[in-house]
Amino acid sequence: MKVGKRYKQAAELVKAGAYDVSTGFDTLLSLPKAKFDETIELHIRLGVDGRNADQQVRGVCVLPNGTGKSVKILVIAKGDKADDATKAGADYVGAEDIVAKIQGGWLDFDVCITTPDMMGVVGRVARVLGPKGLMPNPKSGTVTMDVTKAINDAKAGKVEYRLDKNNIIHVVIGKASFGKEKLVENYNTIMEAIVKAKPAAAKGQYLKSITIASSMGPGIKLQGNI
Repeated sequence: MKVGKRYKQAAELVKAGAYDVSTGFDTLLSLPKAKFDETIELHIRLGVDGRNADQQVRGVCVLPNGTGKSVKILVIAKGDKADDATKAGADYVGAEDIVAKIQGGWLDFDVCITTPDMMGVVGRVARVLGPKGLMPNPKSGTVTMDVTKAINDAKAGKVEYRLDKNNIIHVVIGKASFGKEKLVENYNTIMEAIVKAKPAAAKGQYLKSITIASSMGPGIKLQGNI
């Protein structure tokens, strides 16, 4: 894979081995910067086998300083719940009409929230929303009767974490412009949630590796051994 001059310069400044959290974020923020406000990502390899149902790791967490990203919210609901969604500031609200729009290829939203009674309708586009990570799910708080809370949480910086097929969790923890203090606070919050979510069936070392990176920069390994 070809990499740019700035990436090579940044990679040369990252030492081998793992940094403590404070030094790791200092290093991350001192690297040559892109011309835009880069997203800061966290990647955690876990010592579990996600192919087993009793070793799945999945949940949601509201970051205290948000993600720095404005999200477009779709709510699929009817009646009073649709009215609640509009009042709470959802970008799009609809029912069968909006599902038909999704079937036609429309996906201009970042979060999809629905009420339990509408899951039968939403199920028509499960094969479209699922692979995009947009399918509403009770575990992520996006299938709920309290659509106002779900909307507020999404706007406040709620992130969902889940294992990929390689038993790695990828999650956004903010923007470079946040500065060290806010990024570390977000990092500590999500790490605490993931540690608490350790499955009882998991054996041996739980946190195999922890890496932070800007969207255009090299990975920086952090210390962590549970």
